[in-house]
Parts: sequence; C-alpha cells; structure tokens
Amino acid sequence: MTATSTVDSPSGPSSKREERRVLAGTLVGTTIEWYDFFIFAQLTATLLAPLFLSPLEKSNPGVAQLLSFATIGISFLFRPLGAFVAGHLGDKMGRKAVLVMTLVMMGAATALIGVLPTYETIGLWAPVLLIFLRVVQGFSAGGEWGGAALMAVEHAPIKKRGLFGAYPQIGVPIGMILATGLLFFLQSGMSKEDFSAWGWRVPFLLSVVLIVVGYLIRRAVGESPVFKELAQRKAESKAPLGELFRRNKKEVVLAALIFIANNAAGYLLIAFFISYATKALKMPLPPVLLATTIASFGWLIFTMVGGWLSDKIGRVKTFLIGYGVIFAWMLPMFILIDTKDIVLYGTALFVLTIGLGLSYGPMSAMYAEMFPAQVRYSGISIGYALGSILGGAFATFIAQALLDATKWSGSVSLYIMGLCIISAVGVILAKETRGRPLGYSVHH
Repeated sequence: MTATSTVDSPSGPSSKREERRVLAGTLVGTTIEWYDFFIFAQLTATLLAPLFLSPLEKSNPGVAQLLSFATIGISFLFRPLGAFVAGHLGDKMGRKAVLVMTLVMMGAATALIGVLPTYETIGLWAPVLLIFLRVVQGFSAGGEWGGAALMAVEHAPIKKRGLFGAYPQIGVPIGMILATGLLFFLQSGMSKEDFSAWGWRVPFLLSVVLIVVGYLIRRAVGESPVFKELAQRKAESKAPLGELFRRNKKEVVLAALIFIANNAAGYLLIAFFISYATKALKMPLPPVLLATTIASFGWLIFTMVGGWLSDKIGRVKTFLIGYGVIFAWMLPMFILIDTKDIVLYGTALFVLTIGLGLSYGPMSAMYAEMFPAQVRYSGISIGYALGSILGGAFATFIAQALLDATKWSGSVSLYIMGLCIISAVGVILAKETRGRPLGYSVHH
C-alpha cells in the first residue's frame, strides 16, 4: 500500500516575504548560471576559435569553427554527472545547500576563463585548460536547474505551480539578455582589435560580481517545505538514486525526450544564428547581437505565459502548442533570415521565442509532478541533463555540419522539426500531471 502526505495546500508558502525570497533565489541563480553559459556560447560563435585554436583557424577556419562549437557540447556531456551528484546530495541534504554549491562552482570556472592565457601564450595548454573549465561549468549546470525548479515548485500554491516554476526558467532569457546585451555594448564601444586583445575577458570576469549577489540572495532562502517533511521521516530512502532507477526509469526517459527539441532550438538562438548571420550571410555583428537581445525579451515573456497557461489548460496542451509553433515556424524562419535584412532577421528570431517560451515555461512544474518527493531532485536533474545531451549539446555543431554538407539552411529546419515530433510524443506519453500531490510518499 502507499501512504501519502498531503503537504500541498492552497496557501502555499508561510508568508509573502518567503515567497518573494524563493522566487528571487531561484531566478537569480539560474540567471547567473546561464549568463555564464551564454557568454561562452556566443563568443564561441565569433571569437574563441582564433584565440584558442589559432593554427587550425589559419589553415582551416571551417573545421576550427566546428571544433569550437564542439566545446559547447563537451560541457553538456558532464551534466549528467553533475545531475547524479547534485541530485543525490539534494535528495539527502536538501535543495538549498546544493544550490549554493553549484552557483559558486559555475562562477569560479567562468571567472577563470576570463584570465586564461590564449594559444599564442601557452600553446596547446590553452584549449586543454579551456575544455577543463567547460567541464566544471557543465558539472555545476547539471545540478543547478533541478534544485532551482524544485525550490520554486515545492513552495508554490497548488494552482500556481506552473507560474512559480516559470521563474527559474526565465533565468535563461534574462541570462541571455545580460550576456548578449553586454557583448553588444562592448563590441560597439571598442575597436575590434581591443575586443580581441582583452575586451572579451570582461564579461567572464564580471561573473564574480553576479556570483556574490546570487550567493547572498540564495543564502536567505529557506529549505523547501517538501524536503523539510522528507527529512523528518524515519522511512526516508537511504539511496535515492537506487530507488529512482528501480521505480522511475520511464519518467527519466520521458523527461529527457520532452526537453530535446526545446533545448536544440534554444541553442540555435543562443549561438548558431549569430555565427550563421555574421559568417555565412556576412551581416555586421553589433546589429545581430542587438536583434538577439530583443528576441530574448520575447523568450522571457512567453516563458512566463507558458507557466501561467499550464496552470489554466494543463502542462501537456501548453507544451504541444509550443512545439507546434516551433515546428511550423522552422522553414519560414530561415526564409526571413536568408534575406539578410536585420529587421526580418529580428522578426524571425522573435516569433521563434513564442514556441520556445510555451515549451519551456511549464517544464519545472511538469517535471516536479512526474516524480515522487524522495527521488525528485535526482529524477528531474538527470532527465533534464540527458535531454540537454540529446538536444542542445551538439545542436550548433550538427546545424553547422548540415549547412556545410547541404549548402541549404532548410536542412537545419528539418533537423529541428524532427526533434519537435520526438518531444511532442514524449509529452503525450507522460500524460497530464497538473495538480498531482507533491508530498512525501513511502511504499511499503
């Protein structure tokens, strides 16, 4: 039989002040994590190949660009390890402690990239050290999202889980706005030579300031009520990971499938379009960065709409609408981009963010509702990390390889459309989760 505690209540958090702290704590952490990731991804699209792979850049720039995109993917391969470790610790020790740890790790790795010598200074050690720091970033990112999502959803009133869960999600577009906006101002305000010589280091070093702010906010947030209840139970699972793979393998697989199309399409916006526009279409970089920044506001708005809408019509319907928009827009989007008109380029990206937001906003709530409390951190973190590998890890690499092989931008569209079908099937198989109890349950 199964005994279930009903920790959920319409009242949600004990006070509005605690509610604001939780939402701020989950938002600021994911914003900083993704700012760090996006700074690297966007500089990979424009600058890091000549700095860290200079001999290859001179002899074969196309291969150098492919390899630099591959460095984005390398960090994703270590996300599952971070998810395993952080998920296990989060289910045993609590969401809060692990969130602080992942935040500090990501910030330290990012700041160190900002002081890393280039190939001209230390030769082959430069790309080796860069890859090592990317691995650290991937490890910490693997544990970050799950803890932030659970802190938000487990504190939420039952009818606002989707909305609360959208707060850690909007850390992605906000991080992108900060990263792309900063790069736009730096690129516009200094010469190309100065930016290549030292200006590119500034965004990485500024991460230190963000980490201090994020640490202070997160330290003030209380542990989630579901974990508090869980910690009081004598019957708490002694090995969350073991229990997860005994009882919830299907949910882990579905969580991964649900995410892959959103993550892949998102990384086109984050990195590939910037490279494609500036290198293949020869569009000037500053306006391309500005268009990407403006589109990121669309991603922010529609992610919040997606979370809110999932509380009204359900998680499954909201996801399917989002994936339907991405699927339908893929071919028209590249037609607009290929005009080389900056207004049409910006319009193409903005419309894509409608689908991205609607298929990202409900994710925290749906994932949390898919897993029982005692394995929830492990389950959603590992599912999310696996979805990242199958989706975004090598999306920019695959898109560039398809473009090189076919000389047709529509091949990239077909690739993302195929992933949309896979993710939509995952959503349908997961079935509707809205309103499921989140409290501790023990099987005996």
